[in-house]
Amino acid sequence: MDDAFERALRALRSADIADDELSRPIALALPMGGVAISTFGELCPSETVSATDQVAVRVDEIQFDLSEGPCWAALAKDAPVLETDVVRHPNAAWPAFNEAVRSEPVGAVFAFPVAFGPFPLGAVDVYVPRPATIEDDTVRQAMTLASAVSRRVLRRALRSIADEDDALLDRSPSSRRVVHQATGVVLAQLDISPEDAYLLLQGHAFARRRTMRRVAEQILDGTVRFEKRGDLIEEVQ
Repeated sequence: MDDAFERALRALRSADIADDELSRPIALALPMGGVAISTFGELCPSETVSATDQVAVRVDEIQFDLSEGPCWAALAKDAPVLETDVVRHPNAAWPAFNEAVRSEPVGAVFAFPVAFGPFPLGAVDVYVPRPATIEDDTVRQAMTLASAVSRRVLRRALRSIADEDDALLDRSPSSRRVVHQATGVVLAQLDISPEDAYLLLQGHAFARRRTMRRVAEQILDGTVRFEKRGDLIEEVQ
């Protein structure tokens, strides 16, 4: 496995790196151009969390302003969107984005969804100054890095929501016991780490604007259940 990729993965999983520096390890692992990590959607505010340069910021801003472009498509499809030549072969689905990005030094844009379980959070955008292709192995590496970013992005969103609505938190001993039990159920359902199971429970609670105790009780009585389908985690209705 590529040393730069391994270093990037370790950095993204480390608590030592600040949120606004998250794009740099990705840029070192994928040395094609600039990188931006953005959040948008129902759970997260529309913002650039981290960017390597002003062009990367501008590519994000264009997509936020117009509500169209590769990052929106990547998150909607939960799949990479690879635009190898945005000047000569623009995607007809995004006419406003194509027009706006023409004034920027951008030849190609590769977007990778940032999602944790069933929660769409944002995207990692990589821009290349000239038209460019991207190898399958590089796409797989980028998706793995985007997955690592998703945990940081979700924790960031949860902190923000908790600051705004402390009533959603219930720190009583009885609630902690129920949440601990529900975390164990999710862990068993999905065969994931305890940390990821707890984060999934948190995300579900805040996305539904319910207390963690209430969601934990619903998991324990089977009202809320998660299922793993391939690499995807879905809530079973």
